[in-house]
Amino acid sequence: MGQHSLTFRINGHDRQARVASNTLLVDLLRRDFGLTGTHVGCDTTQCGCCTVHVDGEAVKSCTMLAVQAAGREITTIEGLSGPDGPLHPVQEAMRARHGLQCGFCTPGIVMLLADFLARHPAADEKAIREALDGNLCRCTGYQHIVDAALAVLQPSDRGGADV
Repeated sequence: MGQHSLTFRINGHDRQARVASNTLLVDLLRRDFGLTGTHVGCDTTQCGCCTVHVDGEAVKSCTMLAVQAAGREITTIEGLSGPDGPLHPVQEAMRARHGLQCGFCTPGIVMLLADFLARHPAADEKAIREALDGNLCRCTGYQHIVDAALAVLQPSDRGGADV
């Protein structure tokens, strides 16, 4: 396999790495940059635990090659909110509405919802559930996750404008 010297913009910072042609984006993020909030659950794009944003769009990083992400803007769960700033509204809503339990799937779900809700500000419960179809959670039963997503879209209707 050939080696490639690549440049990425990850969480607002320019980063460089030398990677093999077959290096997955998830492995680059975890191994080379220590961004372990991006989880590996299945390696087959079924669970969604590895979801990150590439150029603002949610993608599953376990089936994207690092070379495909070169020169692009990548945001991981670690970069979703500022280093000293408040949580992203999806993160805050997940916390406030008990949308997580063990937490393994949480980063991927948060990244998916942050993208989906930004693109679909009028989404209803059915649309949110359909969007979540590619992200597996074995603990929550999804209702609290859906409640959190709805709270982001309609904070005054869901018990607090702080979300």
